[in-house]
Amino acid sequence: MSVDTLTAPVGSAAAEAAGPQERLRQAKDASRAIARLTSDDKARALEAIAQAIEAGAARIIAANAGDIARGVADGIGAALIDRLRLDDRRVAALAAAVRDVATLPDPVGQVVGGHRMPNGVALEQVRVPFGVVGAIYEARPNVTVDIAALALRSGNAVVLRGGSAARESNTVLVEIMRAALAGAGVTPEAVQTVDDFGREGAKALMHGRGFVDVLVPRGSAALIETVVTESTVPVIETGAGVVHIVLDETAPDDWARDIVVNAKVQRPSVCNAVETVLVLRQAAPRLIPLVASALQSEGVAVHGDDMVAGLVSGVIPATEEDWATEYLSLDIAIKVVDTLDDALAHIRRYSTGHTESIITTDARNAERFLAEVDSAVVMANASTRFTDGAEFGFGAEVGISTQKLHARGPMGLSELTSTKWLARGAGQTRG
Repeated sequence: MSVDTLTAPVGSAAAEAAGPQERLRQAKDASRAIARLTSDDKARALEAIAQAIEAGAARIIAANAGDIARGVADGIGAALIDRLRLDDRRVAALAAAVRDVATLPDPVGQVVGGHRMPNGVALEQVRVPFGVVGAIYEARPNVTVDIAALALRSGNAVVLRGGSAARESNTVLVEIMRAALAGAGVTPEAVQTVDDFGREGAKALMHGRGFVDVLVPRGSAALIETVVTESTVPVIETGAGVVHIVLDETAPDDWARDIVVNAKVQRPSVCNAVETVLVLRQAAPRLIPLVASALQSEGVAVHGDDMVAGLVSGVIPATEEDWATEYLSLDIAIKVVDTLDDALAHIRRYSTGHTESIITTDARNAERFLAEVDSAVVMANASTRFTDGAEFGFGAEVGISTQKLHARGPMGLSELTSTKWLARGAGQTRG
């Protein structure tokens, strides 16, 4: 069966009759068609998706309202509700992100390197699509659009498993994107979902060797661990964000206060929000009352050690568990450490390798922190909330990789490509 005949939309009888393995096969077939599209073809398809999202805003928001109501009834928590919610502003942001991706340089065909061998054979290493990108994620309908857009722009097909919390939102978003692709003359089978198969769909993705070229999990630590340990396909691990900010003796009052409050309060339910603040002892009497009171005025519950509790009222005594907790809520842990060495040791023990920042005007401390901290993103004098594909200029992101192979940090277009070598000769043989 050719790719062009596999055009049944999700929700149709033909699509429902196909099992998850058939969806993966359809995506694999479609990936070859997507790989042949020109950069302009892909940009036009993404513009069609952006327009369709804007036109379907009312339908998307209505479906999302059903997910929100079900999530509230199920008690999934404020952090997940915030990630789940789509309103007019967020739907417009989805369309804008798709357009941003469409304007980014197409990575496919970019020359990474090359040289001419002594025998005259010319070698080039060029970027090529993976083929089929799979994604398993929770309660994040924006990821449905972001990953699909990035996959298509980088010449890949995509198979999505968005979880039950966002089922209605994701169903509508996938239907809108598939219809937009069909209207643009692009096979809609390039965007697939296995949501309707529940756990069997997730299992098919994890065991889709030969169909799925790379799988990206996004969500809780438990979800990521399950995907990493159970998959037989290559996985790019995105991690939980036990994110740290260190305040040293030279940290200016306004920098310390404003950066910590922004990193915690601006959107507490995301993985780049700060969870632990480490304050060097000499700075503690000056900075802890300032920072903690500013956090408390924003509704943040402060979990602190004995010294923090002695400097600020209303502090919740911190336990060992707090230092390893990704709150994803208006909670924060604050600890006093004697030296920068102690701060670095604490980060090595408890960090998930996502993002860490130091607030300092001591250039040596800043450079030492940047050099020694082993996380995907390490900052000096900036909010951890900047760890984001859109903020980094990627248009959107597939996720934030906390592993060290192939991709690390926010993943954009180039991270959804591999490379191959092209050799051009003139009859050479090896002696």
